[in-house]
Amino acid sequence: MNDVILSRIAEALTWTGRYVERADATGRILDAYLHRLLEDPWRDEDMACRSLYAILGVDAGTDAVDMQQVLDQLAFDARSTCSIEGALGAARLNARSAREAVSSEMWECLNSTWHALADQRLAARRTGPYAYLELVRRRAALFFGLADSTMSRDDSWRFVVLGRSLERVDMTVRLLSVRVLDAAHAPDWPTLLSASGADEAYARVYGGFGDTARVAEFLIMDREFPRSVLHALTTAEECLAALGRPRQDPARRPIGRMRTRLEYLDSTALEDVLPSLLRELQTSCMASAEAVAERFFPYQGPVEWAQEGA
Repeated sequence: MNDVILSRIAEALTWTGRYVERADATGRILDAYLHRLLEDPWRDEDMACRSLYAILGVDAGTDAVDMQQVLDQLAFDARSTCSIEGALGAARLNARSAREAVSSEMWECLNSTWHALADQRLAARRTGPYAYLELVRRRAALFFGLADSTMSRDDSWRFVVLGRSLERVDMTVRLLSVRVLDAAHAPDWPTLLSASGADEAYARVYGGFGDTARVAEFLIMDREFPRSVLHALTTAEECLAALGRPRQDPARRPIGRMRTRLEYLDSTALEDVLPSLLRELQTSCMASAEAVAERFFPYQGPVEWAQEGA
């Protein structure tokens, strides 16, 4: 295989990991907000929807928005990779282009999930989106579980995990940024924990559910929780090191610098530096992703996947 083909496979695998993680994270965020609205019918739905849009970087406009509009845009829109359905469709197309690198079970997981979404979407309009969102979470967990259990720990696996790790940092930072930097649309701490899939892990560590700024410390600095920023940065750096990138490499350096900073950050000072820290984390992940693309996907011209019929 020539270098162009190898670089296209590496890019496809990286984006497969990113898109599956994006669909999973978006599903968790939507599910957490839907449950909060169900538990508290007096909660301002328009404000909750604007919070969701803020997390995912979508312009909410000036008109009132409701949860059905949010679901149509962030869950069911197959044309946008910012939505669950669009992200899973893009993950499937990328995985298909790298079929020789992913296992048959991983491909079957993505392919069957994509074909199940239409029926689940129709059911969601009748009975609510909970089964749809549960399917997305379960299949994302199955996909990454299959990656860990059916792929050799070679470069193909590392690109999948690298994509997942970079996306995981980005989504966790987005959640925290809305809570810290955008007070008007801020979710409460329990909602933020639930949206990160961290409520039970947090309760086991601290003996209760989150209602304080300690949640930020857990989601950023916990070494054991796999969705924490520190854990994801550590995993991403390990992948880059195994891919042969030295410490001063443009792809590895920003990740390693932020990982080291979090390792030695005094947790008592976290609250004071949190706004600037979140901005630095976003900048570092973006710089690393761009450097990865420049180093491993250097061919001229973007890959364009043709959307096929169901």
